[in-house]
Amino acid sequence: MLSSNKFIRQSLELHLFFARIMKEHSFFLEIGFTPKNSNYIDEADAFRMGFDNLLYDVITMSEGVVSSDVLQSGEVVTPFTLEAEKASAYFTGVKIATDLTKVEAELMSSSFSRHNHEELEKKVFAINNRAMELTRGLIRFKTVLLSEVLSCRIFTVNYPLLIDHILREAKFYFMLVQRLQNREEIHIEREAYEQETFWNRIMAEHSKFIRGLLDPTEDELINTANNFGHQFDILTREAKEAMNQSIPISKVTDESLEATKSIRSFKAQGTQGLVECKIKSIIIPLLGDHTLREASHYLRLLKIFRKAED
Repeated sequence: MLSSNKFIRQSLELHLFFARIMKEHSFFLEIGFTPKNSNYIDEADAFRMGFDNLLYDVITMSEGVVSSDVLQSGEVVTPFTLEAEKASAYFTGVKIATDLTKVEAELMSSSFSRHNHEELEKKVFAINNRAMELTRGLIRFKTVLLSEVLSCRIFTVNYPLLIDHILREAKFYFMLVQRLQNREEIHIEREAYEQETFWNRIMAEHSKFIRGLLDPTEDELINTANNFGHQFDILTREAKEAMNQSIPISKVTDESLEATKSIRSFKAQGTQGLVECKIKSIIIPLLGDHTLREASHYLRLLKIFRKAED
């Protein structure tokens, strides 16, 4: 049974990361449609604003509650997030809520002492329900969209694999919130097998998306992205083998940790290059920052896994 303290902190930390990810998924979908599909544009925009509102409420509850490890990990915001949002808003005309980023960047961690604990617990329970309802709707939207794209009934500039990729992330988020609502004790270190299989696949696909969205003249970056894709494909297979106890999970964790450090550095340099207009591509700057934050999130988890295995 999850304690009240852990329920509050883990819920808010999860939303600080994933609510931002979900709102950006909605943004990427929104800007990928043609004018013919204005109904899809409107629906994606509504989800984006819904997650904006959710994230705002989460931020107001998180001051002095969430851990410094999460706030300092780079998974909440990065040094590039604000500029990436401004550039992406400029390119698309979509009004991105940059004020959220400014407030989020100033969050501090401390004790629960300043909070009415019982009242905060009720608010977090309600936030979790809102997150599940919103995410359930977004999952339905992504599922329909993927089916429409695969059957050639609609065109979007987003790869079918990218739609499938963000659909899996939404389902993963929903599952984690649902477990928190059920007060299940989530021992991250015990879930190394499942988490490493999931996130290694995500890292592999990020590499392939980057590879495919770079200008054909960016040979060096394309080759680097391609190599990361192959590396994380191998790590995904190894994580699955570890689940079957064919190889020790500690080996996969160590290899994944080093690979994730490297790809995070690559993504940081890439995001900076996009923001400063030094890379030729069709990558919207916020997508670079988005993948950077996911690498930082995974890196924090891997450090927990390794510590548990020592």
